[in-house]
Amino acid sequence: MADDAGDRKVFGAHWAFAAFFGGVAGYYLITILTAAAFNRHVRDDSPVEAYVGPLLLLALLPNLTLGLGPLLGSLRRGDGLERDFGLRPHGRDLRIGLACGALALVVGFVLNLAEISVFGGDEVSDSPLTDLPDVSGGSPAWLIAAALLLVVAVPLTEELLLRGALWKALEHHRVPPWVVLVLTSLVFALLHGEATRTIALFGQGLVLGLARYWSGRTSASVVAHVANNLPPAVLLFTGY
Repeated sequence: MADDAGDRKVFGAHWAFAAFFGGVAGYYLITILTAAAFNRHVRDDSPVEAYVGPLLLLALLPNLTLGLGPLLGSLRRGDGLERDFGLRPHGRDLRIGLACGALALVVGFVLNLAEISVFGGDEVSDSPLTDLPDVSGGSPAWLIAAALLLVVAVPLTEELLLRGALWKALEHHRVPPWVVLVLTSLVFALLHGEATRTIALFGQGLVLGLARYWSGRTSASVVAHVANNLPPAVLLFTGY
């Protein structure tokens, strides 16, 4: 009898593990390649202002590759995106996602304030979103494109990777749900590479993961992530 699609393995591991590590590997590979390409074509005496608009999108390109591993893994080894991850949001997914997204904003704000009170404002970095208006080249068009990616594409790719592939792989091996929630939240925080905001990101990751935990579907955590990213993205335009 052929193995069930959900049990198919890649290099001896459940396919969702391979999809997760493939997505992470692609992320770092594209980061290195884009940095090398930019450094090769931009000389020290080149006017950086001419490149800042495209740089906004170039900086987000590696993040988009995070979802490629889960996408290809699900299509080739799994049962498809809907059966594997539940990407088509239902009404309950929307309600849970919006509630968790709002809570994630509050948790992130409170934890950032706590970190600032302990370490001082100079030691705690701002979110990278706050720097986008300064590097938009004075053109709102580039900022609009970057904001759309942050609100639509980034939540989808990150959730496919973490609350999709990694969650499914750990769940397949009967890891307790609360452990899966904590582990995926920790990876979420570390993946952002912002050492001084790790605690706040971990707290937000826990709340986003609760949407997946309560609903049993990745679509709920995608909605939560979108809701979490939307207000900061809107605030980017207050300077225009």
